[in-house]
Amino acid sequence: MVFSGLAERLQETFKKLKGKGRLTEEDVDQALKEVRRALIGADVNFLVVKDFIAKVKERAIGSDVLQSLTPAQQVIKIVHDELAELMGGSNSKIELAPAPPTVIMMVGLHGAGKTTTTAKLANLLRRQGRRPMLVAADIYRPAAIKQLQVLGGQLNMPVFSMGDSVAPPDIARAAVDKAKRDGNDLIIIDTAGRLHIDEELMAELRRVVDAVHPNEILLVVDSMTGQDAVNVAKTFNEMLSLTGVVLTKLDGDTRGGAALSVKAVTGCPIKFIGMGEKLDALEQFHPERMADRILGMGDVMTLIEKAQANFDAEQVEKLNKRIRSMEFTLDDFVQQINQVKKMGPLDQILGMIPGLGNMKKLKDLDFDEKELVFVEAIISSMTPWERQNPQEIKGNRRKRIARGSGTSVQDVNRLLKQFDQTRKMMRQVMDMEKNIKKGKVGKNPFGFGKKGSPF
Repeated sequence: MVFSGLAERLQETFKKLKGKGRLTEEDVDQALKEVRRALIGADVNFLVVKDFIAKVKERAIGSDVLQSLTPAQQVIKIVHDELAELMGGSNSKIELAPAPPTVIMMVGLHGAGKTTTTAKLANLLRRQGRRPMLVAADIYRPAAIKQLQVLGGQLNMPVFSMGDSVAPPDIARAAVDKAKRDGNDLIIIDTAGRLHIDEELMAELRRVVDAVHPNEILLVVDSMTGQDAVNVAKTFNEMLSLTGVVLTKLDGDTRGGAALSVKAVTGCPIKFIGMGEKLDALEQFHPERMADRILGMGDVMTLIEKAQANFDAEQVEKLNKRIRSMEFTLDDFVQQINQVKKMGPLDQILGMIPGLGNMKKLKDLDFDEKELVFVEAIISSMTPWERQNPQEIKGNRRKRIARGSGTSVQDVNRLLKQFDQTRKMMRQVMDMEKNIKKGKVGKNPFGFGKKGSPF
């Protein structure tokens, strides 16, 4: 999980700090030493760490903090604010052209995921109401044009290509003309990369810039390469004046050194982050939300946005009515599982929930996403009548369902028990809602610990 190593160490440090009633300057110094070790262990640039610690210490060691009623919380807030500022302060949006089309140029080295990221970005911006066109201007890498065409086909999105015998600047100019004729208000140019930074690569990229004057020049870098990613970003920025950075593979980067260093070292904001392999696994980067995740505060806003993007509003309303009338069935159950899966890997989703951001808590859940496959298999092995009436599924039916789903009777029993507990909890929530409206809310509104309660 993203930043898992850093998050775990920082959260453990601040847990100790919160255990102290009042703080001394020595307590703060000791905590900041742990923070320094955690950041260096996360492969954050040493000079960035030094500057970060100095800023936090200057703000934290003062009478208004140390003499406050909640000094530990004040220190944590300072660290949170400085982390967010380190990563850019606020999210940076795409700079749109005064007159369409907006031109975005993607640059980077081989292996960073530039072509796939080009398609992901087009997909994300289309969901925001844009009409993008992809441009295949990488004429050197074998099958680069074909790869972009395949991705464009998967997204049902136009891809402009002139083959591998036309120079990239000419392709870019022709693409802008084509976009104007076809009504595409956004074009994203996939340019060639190299195994290393060289003058030939930069000269060609500068010719493309001179040809179409892009509104955005985004560098795609692999976050898992740590400080190498930061060094690449620094060099590209010096030669091309980047407008932003896209960090790929951040979902697999447990350290996070690139995300925490690149803005401070290059001055270029991180605009997007890759959080998986699927074509919808690209997110706008929000520094303050990432600081929340690192410190175990969750990321409710991103969670809400994912739910809004992936949940069908009409289906949700139908489900609410079925829950209120106590008609929630196993068909509804599996439908909800599929909708949640669309939001992304469940460990990422759980990490956005306040209180579950702590890495140890997620490990304690002993949660395996593959189990959802077995849940769906078990439910699919039931007859329509059984899915509507799970309480009627007895011994022989359970054996048949287990055989049909390739699972055991114990697995079927466990699922039916969990489903029964879910329905009971929903019934209690609905009772709670009715009591609130009637003004009848007691000390234990959900009935925790009472006979018949699933908790």
